Amino acid sequence: MRKVLVVEDEPKIANMERDFLEGAGFEPYVTDNGEEALKIMDEVKIDAIILAVMLPGEDGFSLCRKMREKTDAPIIFATARTEDADIVRGLGLGADDYIVKPFKGTVLMAHLRAQLATHNRLLSRDLARPQVEKGITVGDVTICPKARQVLLNGKDVTLTGKEFDLLYFLVQHPNEVFSKEQLFEKIWSFDPIGDPATVTVHINRLRDKLKNAAGHPYEGIETVWGAGYRFHQD
Repeated sequence: MRKVLVVEDEPKIANMERDFLEGAGFEPYVTDNGEEALKIMDEVKIDAIILAVMLPGEDGFSLCRKMREKTDAPIIFATARTEDADIVRGLGLGADDYIVKPFKGTVLMAHLRAQLATHNRLLSRDLARPQVEKGITVGDVTICPKARQVLLNGKDVTLTGKEFDLLYFLVQHPNEVFSKEQLFEKIWSFDPIGDPATVTVHINRLRDKLKNAAGHPYEGIETVWGAGYRFHQD
């Protein structure tokens, strides 16, 4: 059963909204002030909110802003305030709909169902959309292991398999120095052909590709003379 929070200080209207919600199969939580409304939201997963503007203490506009920080559930203003500026303000603060009093309960339920349907469609679309891999970011380089993608300052860098593996290994161990032999063992351990000299070739290719992406010499991969290579991180 979907839970709807009603924030209304006029008892007759609050009772009417409660009755229509219950009759439509919703579970209403009714309060007449913002403090209790926020407390309810901390304790209950609310699916939608019907909010008055004129409330004791904190008004509905201010309360709407706080509610939107807590939830993306539909918020419907139900108020006697009819000025265009009030409607624009309410929607600008994060409300999804604005109903002017007096209204019929059937109309309120129609608005509520419409907002919930829209919310559910958007949620279903987001869940169905493939999630973008956040990746690992060190300095100005971001590596997405699952997609085997490398970004330099947001720009895609196309690498070969071994170039990717080499860069990914170095990024995972920032500021650590690895000899050519160590890198060859880590990256080419299952390759029966090759020797440690290939590491230098791949390092140079990496630098060239990162340089082209950056538009200037790339200094992230450092040569430590007599010791090997490292990925520099400040």
